[in-house]
Amino acid sequence: MRTWRRAELLRPALEALLAGTDAPARMRGDPVELPHRYQDPRDIEVASLLCAALAYGRVDLFKPRLRALLDALGPSPAAVAMTARPAELVDRAKGFSYRMTDARDVACLLHGAGTILRAHGSLGSCFTAHYRRLRSVRAALGAFVDELCAPDFTPITGQRGPTRRLKHLLPHPDRGSACKRLNLFLRWMVRGPDGVDFGLWREVPADALVVPLDTHVHRIGRFIGLTRRKDLSWKTAEDVTRRLRLLDAEDPVRYDFALSHLGISGTCASRKDLRRCANCPLKPICRYWV
Repeated sequence: MRTWRRAELLRPALEALLAGTDAPARMRGDPVELPHRYQDPRDIEVASLLCAALAYGRVDLFKPRLRALLDALGPSPAAVAMTARPAELVDRAKGFSYRMTDARDVACLLHGAGTILRAHGSLGSCFTAHYRRLRSVRAALGAFVDELCAPDFTPITGQRGPTRRLKHLLPHPDRGSACKRLNLFLRWMVRGPDGVDFGLWREVPADALVVPLDTHVHRIGRFIGLTRRKDLSWKTAEDVTRRLRLLDAEDPVRYDFALSHLGISGTCASRKDLRRCANCPLKPICRYWV
């Protein structure tokens, strides 16, 4: 792996993809746009956690619901998370419904975030403390999920634990999930600031991040040789990240936004397509063309 010769082919192609990606335009089709409405770091953290955790399915369906949810939380989602009683959290989120997620799931997520904010001062302080102790993003992420799910949720759910559906929103890396949405949240918090990612958590190094492995990054990654694995698992996410680290040792996941939007936008046809592939910067390294 240290002398992966294919890196010299991939690096210029991915750099060309980055250079040709209109990030401001692509952000309009990305949930990361919504936390950019806030200035206070704690509000950015809480809004980002909500937006990343609830970003499943089609962006044109979930993003309007996220926007309405943040409007309902008012100018400071962090203040609501920290000070609101559980019944008020449910009331604030009562208009939210998206596929399998409803107001109680959102209230549980806010209740967990508020408990962390009261104990640590910020979500970043909590995660960073776990990272300093465990020296692993995977382990720190697991500990962070455990803290989010640790409070007494009885006033919301009627039982001590959170809703069962919160486990879908907050998958635990120890169960093998790629944890795409949680790794997306980490990318937003750790990388940057670059107009997309916020760069708030400075004590966590960008080189330790794991790529947020969604179906688009996985599919395109297989096309260009970042992985041969067929499953969307933590092992596959690490496999892709390991190769991206050979392209940029200090910031391997900086290619993620461009790669994912190549798929989200429909620009990548997922097959050999003369018209759509004609100007793709990845064409020289795509298995359909070489």
